[in-house]
Amino acid sequence: MDAAREMLREAAAVACLTGAGVSAESGVPTFREAQTGLWARFDPERLASPQGFAADPGLVWRWYMERLTGVEKALPNRGHLALAQMGQRWPGFRLITQNVDDLHERAGCADVIHLHGRIAHFHCNRCGTVYRLQAEDRRASQPPRCAACGGAVRPSVVWFGEGLPTDALAAATDAVIHCDLLLVVGTSGLVYPAAGLPATAKRAGSRVIEINPEPGPLSPLADICLRGPSGEMLPQLLGT
Repeated sequence: MDAAREMLREAAAVACLTGAGVSAESGVPTFREAQTGLWARFDPERLASPQGFAADPGLVWRWYMERLTGVEKALPNRGHLALAQMGQRWPGFRLITQNVDDLHERAGCADVIHLHGRIAHFHCNRCGTVYRLQAEDRRASQPPRCAACGGAVRPSVVWFGEGLPTDALAAATDAVIHCDLLLVVGTSGLVYPAAGLPATAKRAGSRVIEINPEPGPLSPLADICLRGPSGEMLPQLLGT
């Protein structure tokens, strides 16, 4: 921890990549953990793919409404708050997340780069028109229809088989290329292209600190690995 603190103090430009482990500490289930109860019998691609949505839009809509309710009940944890403080201390701090919730924003982080979209945002699956969720939509058995073209409305998240938003990926790549310290927090390192960002940072000359309870595929890239939950490790790293 002392070496990690020194590395952080020496850094002029800091970026951070967060994954599902950070939100899990606030009680937000990971993607596969959300497939419990009546959802356990469904293949993930039935609930989160263009093909699944086309085959049964109501099923997908109901699952996402349940997930959205859980996200809205969750509160930012100490890890989220520590990253918000980091953004205040380091001008130009860039936060990249694989999470689709808004817990970083609610903790006080600004300009978060959402690689996999946002579960509380919606758009038409046919024409792309942005849709504002209504109270009655949450209880509906089918997704609402787009006023512009009549297409089915979907959550603005990245599904299996879809590419990441080009602007988000470009912003994330720019952030890791131009930082001199990248924090990799609570991510399994299994989902690409997000998992390739630490390697991009290393090639550009950045140092990497991994914060995760268990070793993973990204651990060999890290200069320092801090083993523990982000809600404990990040405040310690900041000395708060």
